[in-house]
This record gives sequence, structure tokens and C-alpha cells, in this order.
Amino acid sequence: MSLFRTKSVEQSIAETDEPEHRLRKNLTALDLTIFGVGVIVGAGIFVYTGTVAAQNSGPAISVSFLVAGLACALAALCYAEFASTVPVAGSAYTFSYATFGEFVAWLIGWDLVLEFTVGGAALASSFSGYLQSLLAGTPFEVPVALGSATDGVVNLPAMVIALLVTAVLARGIKLASIVNQVVTAIKLAVVALVIVLGLSYVRVANWVPFVPESESVPAGDASFGTSPLVTTLFGLEPAVFGWAGVMAGAAVVFFAFLGFDVVATVAEETRNPQRDVPRGILFSLAIVTSLYVAVSLVVTGMQSYTDIDPEDSAPLATAFRVVGQDWVGDVIAVGATIGLTVVTMTLVMGQTRVGFAMARDGLLPRWLAKVHPDYRTPSRITVISGAGVALLAGFVDFETLGHLVSIGTLFAFILVAVGVLVLRRTRPDLQRGFRVPAAGVVAPLSVLLSFYLMLNLVGDTWLRFLAWMAVGVVVYFAYGRRHSRLGQQQAAGTGTVPTA
Repeated sequence: MSLFRTKSVEQSIAETDEPEHRLRKNLTALDLTIFGVGVIVGAGIFVYTGTVAAQNSGPAISVSFLVAGLACALAALCYAEFASTVPVAGSAYTFSYATFGEFVAWLIGWDLVLEFTVGGAALASSFSGYLQSLLAGTPFEVPVALGSATDGVVNLPAMVIALLVTAVLARGIKLASIVNQVVTAIKLAVVALVIVLGLSYVRVANWVPFVPESESVPAGDASFGTSPLVTTLFGLEPAVFGWAGVMAGAAVVFFAFLGFDVVATVAEETRNPQRDVPRGILFSLAIVTSLYVAVSLVVTGMQSYTDIDPEDSAPLATAFRVVGQDWVGDVIAVGATIGLTVVTMTLVMGQTRVGFAMARDGLLPRWLAKVHPDYRTPSRITVISGAGVALLAGFVDFETLGHLVSIGTLFAFILVAVGVLVLRRTRPDLQRGFRVPAAGVVAPLSVLLSFYLMLNLVGDTWLRFLAWMAVGVVVYFAYGRRHSRLGQQQAAGTGTVPTA
């Protein structure tokens, strides 16, 4: 039964005041909203808009964004209730520890390591793509050997940016927040430019048909590894476009919404988490969904989806160059390059907070949970996480990384939605700064929609995800279970176990 031992909400909150683990509370609702917008507006809008329109959804990519946004909105309500009830670093990991028990908490923590580490690497890789597009033809052009994990030896710009943002995070959360605010302002200005100027180049004919007719995948191109899992499970003929393509596109662009759950990971560093965390989560998601739909309509209206190169890493810039507005394309490339640095930084930050919480609980080495004496940041886990992100970004391609992030995030959404219902039943006495409206309907819908989107990811992604989780099970039984702080406390009666 030790696998299912739960850590009370009260104990989780009390441990945040331990001197060697205490984080500085600097963040407000505005900080959290900007963090959310800053991290969500990234590769999804600057890269996936073109890729998914060309390969899956056509002009209906705007519907794909809406479906993915709906899945996130349902999950966001559940995250908001949990974060206002358990304002502790760790997000879904901490929530699961209080509801499902240690083993499930470990699995979701291990899953979040995948989500944030791989997500940070994917965004660093995306940053590199825009930077190389910007520098192409100049004396500073990046050689192929140093600019790609697939066509070259290493993606050096991606590694460099991962290490730079790690240094900022190690210096302090407030510094990271200031950097995020400045860069997010630049990024939103670029998005507004795309929408406002792009409208004058929209041709309604490019939206017809809005949902392209379904096309069968050519013989030999379809396999378990490259087809959505749902087609294999139900014996469906592999196809692209049509409404099946719209849903497959939603599963892919779901990556574009990665980040709002990062807001929950910094609840412990928020001045008034019961009020401000729910606001930060919900406000940022509403803003970004509106922007995504508008940009996707503009881009597919400017250029037929059949003319979009799915391999283009800078489709927004390309759309303006196609209509003769090269200067706009250059501005977009500059804004995207700057903006993607913040997304990378915020995802690395999310990973460090999850790792910090797991180390504080003893499931990872406890010395990782020591905070810097001056900066009050989890500097040790920050440096290690940043190095891991840099290595992945340097040697793994963007598409593989993006799909892994999506499946890991959706799995976390499912557990959080179920956890809300469990905690309401087991601890109805807890003070909740925010309550999910109609939780008996919202939470099950969140589970169903998240699982359906998971089924629309390709078989290879599922195999990689299951392999990662299997490694996590081995690590838990080899280390985490024996070093669990909660387990040691229970074995000692009620005594306190040293944290170092």
C-alpha cells in the first residue's frame, strides 16, 4: 500500500516554509498572465500554423486550434481549482500526491519532466529555425553542419539559447519575469502586425474548400508508426484532410497551447495564489486562443494551403514574402526569434519547479531541492535541467520533440481532471479559492477530449511515450520508493526526516 500513500495538502503547504526550501514570493496575477501568454505564443503560432495547414487541416486549421483550445480550457478550469487549493510548486505532480498517492504522483512528475524538458528543447530548436532564416545570405549565416540535428551534426543555436535562458532562471524569478514581460510585448506586437497587415492580402478563394476533402494516404506511406493510433485501433483507412484531418491537426497543434500549466508550477512563488493563479491561467488561455484563430485564418487566406511548404520552419514570414512584403517577413522573423527565447525559458522554469518538488519529497536526490542562498531559486535543478534541454535541442529534430510534448501534456490533463473529482470527495473541507463550475460535467469532458486527442497522435509517439514511462517505473522502484521522505516519516512514526 506504500505505493498509494498520500501526502496531505496541509503537509505540502507546511514544507514550503522550510528555510532551505523556501522560494521567494514575487509574482502577481499580471506576472502570471504574461508568463502564460509569453510561453503559449511560441512555436505553435510561428511554426505549426503552416505545417498543420499543409498536412492535416487546410484552412480549417482555425477549427483545429479551437478544438485544442477547448481541451485546454476544460483542463485549465481543473488546474485553476487545484492550484488555488494546493498552492505548492510541482503542478500536477503535487496535486496527484494529494489525491492518487505517491506512485501515481511519481508517474505524473516523470511525465511532466518529459513535457517541460522536451518542450523546452523543441522551442529552442524552433528558435534556431527562425534565427537561421533571418541570417540566411548574410555573413553570419549558420553553416548546415551547426544548424540542424537532422541535416547537420548539431543544432548549435538551439543549444546556446537553452543555456542562456538557464542562466537567467538561476539568477532569479523576478528577473525572469521582467525579461518575459519585455519579450512578450515584442512578440504580441509581431502577432498584431501579422493580423492587421495580413488582412489586406487575404483572398477568400483560398478558404474554399474550408475543410478540404479527405484524401487517402498513398500506399506505402501509412504504417502503425506514422498513422494516428485511432486509425489502427478501429481499422480506419489512413487519410489526411477532411474532419479526420481537422482532429488529427488539433492533436498536433495542441503543442501550441503548451505552457498555461506552467503558471500552476509557480504557485508557490505567487503572493496571493488562491486568487492570482486561476486568473493567470484562464486569462492567458483566452487571449492566446483568440490570437491563434485570427493568425491561422490570415495565413491560410494569404496563401493557399496547397502552396504552403510543410517543411518551412518560418511560415508566417514566408506568407508575407510570397505577397512581396519582404520587410514584414523580416520583422516577423526578428520578433519570432526574440519571442521564442522566452518560451524556452518558461518551459525550463516549469521543469525546474517540478523537479524541485520531487527532490524535496525525496523521490529525486534531496540535494537538488536546495535553493540558492542569495537568489532563492532552485539553482541546482535549474542548471541540470537546462543542460538536458540543451543536449536534446542540439541533437533531436523538432517534429519528434513536439509530438512527445503533446502526448505528455494530455496525459497530465487527464489525471488533473480526475483528481479534482477525487479531492472534492475525499477533502470537501479544503478552502478552494476557485471551484470548477459543473465539475461533474467539465472534468469528464476534459478526460474524454484529452484522451481522444491522444489517440490522434501517431503510433511512434505512443511507443516513445510508453518507453519513457517504463523507464520512470524502474527509476521509482530503484530509487524513489526507498528514499521517499513521506515513506521515511511514516516508518519513523511522526518524526521529521532531515531534508538535506
